[in-house]
Amino acid sequence: MSVRRLAEQQPETFEFTPENQAWLESQIARYPPGRQASAVIPALWKAQKQHDYWLPQKAIEKVADILGMPYIRVLEVATFYTMFNLEPVGKYFVQLCGTTPCLLRGADAIVAVCKQRIGHQRKVTADGLFSWLEVECLGACCNAPMVQINDDYYSDLDAESFGKLLDDLAAGRPTHIGPQNGRQRSEPFGGLTALTEFYGADGKSGPLSDAQAAAQPANPAE
Repeated sequence: MSVRRLAEQQPETFEFTPENQAWLESQIARYPPGRQASAVIPALWKAQKQHDYWLPQKAIEKVADILGMPYIRVLEVATFYTMFNLEPVGKYFVQLCGTTPCLLRGADAIVAVCKQRIGHQRKVTADGLFSWLEVECLGACCNAPMVQINDDYYSDLDAESFGKLLDDLAAGRPTHIGPQNGRQRSEPFGGLTALTEFYGADGKSGPLSDAQAAAQPANPAE
């Protein structure tokens, strides 16, 4: 496991917004008295999202103060989990899956686009819009290759569709989250080969298509 350190350049202060402070208090209230440290991961995650998707030292210390934890204990959590960014990232932070299923499906072409359009890993573009990092499996192997950009998954990518995705993000245009090749989820690209009597060959025209299934009660007996 690589050593993870705090960024050299740090802001002087960090305070949760009133909305995020209220949210955090609601999370802490879920735990018995004296167990507020159990909220450390969601607290750090909320702090990271508030601070442009990276955690400064003052945010880590603020979480420790709120939860009554030693600073070193919260720092241990922040440096252990790679979901926490300890240095500035772009407005659109691209996490690119580089494990076997994605590589077999062409992730190397996505890497090439990142290097050409953004630069080396961890580098934030001059306009502050993009940075990228190769990560371990993100759990969307059926739709490889894929990337996670901030909170959203974009999958079934190739060099062309990924380049267009970056163009759309840079221009502020809306993007389609999920598969980029016309698939709905993880069904075969040519259409469903099973359960077609329920969902239709296209996955959405059968008697249990999404719209109809959503209208059904959760409990069939109701």
